[in-house]
Parts: sequence; structure tokens; C-alpha cells
Amino acid sequence: MKIKIFIYFILLTVSTTIYASPNVMVKHYRNVKNLAEIQIINQTIEQLICYVAIDGHKVYFRLPAKQPSKWYVATDERFNHTNFSTWCDYLSLHPKYHKNK
Repeated sequence: MKIKIFIYFILLTVSTTIYASPNVMVKHYRNVKNLAEIQIINQTIEQLICYVAIDGHKVYFRLPAKQPSKWYVATDERFNHTNFSTWCDYLSLHPKYHKNK
């Protein structure tokens, strides 16, 4: 009986973690200059705070509900999609990124 309760608890914890992250889609592309590009599309109904990083340089931005970000372009054609790093989370969970009133 204790094992069943433990297994249910683990499954509940894992399933909650899966649904806690925002739903975004990431697109990778190579432009006509052969430079890697990346775009994040917000598929939620809430505003997100995101960043795109390449080679240690992070660019933070707000991503409105159901909207794509602008295309972020690498500066060297040696970069590819594996050199980009992205992160998004709900803006409501990060008050330091709210607009000052």
C-alpha cells in the first residue's frame, strides 16, 4: 500500500512539472547570408518573459500571448542551431521584468 501511494505521488509530481512550463515553439532557419536565425512563438494565452542567447550573450524580451518573437540572427555563419539557447517563463512569476509604473 505504501508503495502505491509513493508511486502516485511521484506521478503527480512529474505530471505537474510537465504542465507548469509554458507552451512555446522554436523555429530555426538559415537566411540568404547563411547565418543562423531563431524565432520563439508563444502558444499560450499569457504574456511570457523570454531570452535568446548565443555565445553567452542574452537578449531578454516580453512575448505577447499567441505571438511570435522577431527573428534573432547570429553574427557568424559558423554558428548553427545548437549554439542558441532559449528560455521562457510566465511574466507573472517574474516581477522584476514588469514595466515600472
